[in-house]
Amino acid sequence: MTIPTRVAIVTGAGSGIGAATAFRLATDGFHVAVADLRPDAAQSTVARITESGGLAHPVQVDVSHEQSVRAMVQTVLDTYTRIDALVNNAGIAGRSAPSWELPDGEWEKVIGIDLSGVYYGCRAVLPHMLARGSGCIVNVASIAGKEGNPNAVPYSAAKAGVIGLTKAIAKEVATRGVLVNCVTPAVIETPILSQVSEEHVKYMVSRIPMGRTGKPDEVAALISWLCSDECSFSTGATFDISGGRATY
Repeated sequence: MTIPTRVAIVTGAGSGIGAATAFRLATDGFHVAVADLRPDAAQSTVARITESGGLAHPVQVDVSHEQSVRAMVQTVLDTYTRIDALVNNAGIAGRSAPSWELPDGEWEKVIGIDLSGVYYGCRAVLPHMLARGSGCIVNVASIAGKEGNPNAVPYSAAKAGVIGLTKAIAKEVATRGVLVNCVTPAVIETPILSQVSEEHVKYMVSRIPMGRTGKPDEVAALISWLCSDECSFSTGATFDISGGRATY
């Protein structure tokens, strides 16, 4: 087996931003581990990549369980001996409702996937990246983590946590060759929108000065740059891709 020169893991890569990112990274020369809870969705992304001449393979993961994340990372290392980039993208929107009307367990479910899942991913790959003295991690947060979206309290809190987590870990490894950044998209046209109410989608779009939703490929392009050698002096940073919504 030929060991690829660059290997990336993208979680939640079966659809949406994750699928677009996996495809873009493969186009840019990475061998991509397409990680998703849904094997069929992961295989669909892999098929699209390989049909276009890229290199990818599927791997199943449940990011809300740390042992599953550790097993995913170890599988990739056992196969390819290296991980150059990790994109922690897997996430859910959760239910659209005032905080006091959310069902029991909703908070724990969203935080477990959207925040703890990011932490587990970072925790699993960092020993390898630090030992090699190189690597990059990109965490997918949200503009909701900066501004807080009403009727999306668990999601907003989780994404705010991702921003803080990114900045803290980046400072821990800033002199050791590993870059850790996050992106904060506004509403993007992905299947995750089906998880929230039409009213909530209209609210989010109404806050965007450009007056439209973003495209997964637009986010993927930014993530690809953050995983490239051209990104060399940015770490602990939050990169907005919000159509003008972000104000700080």
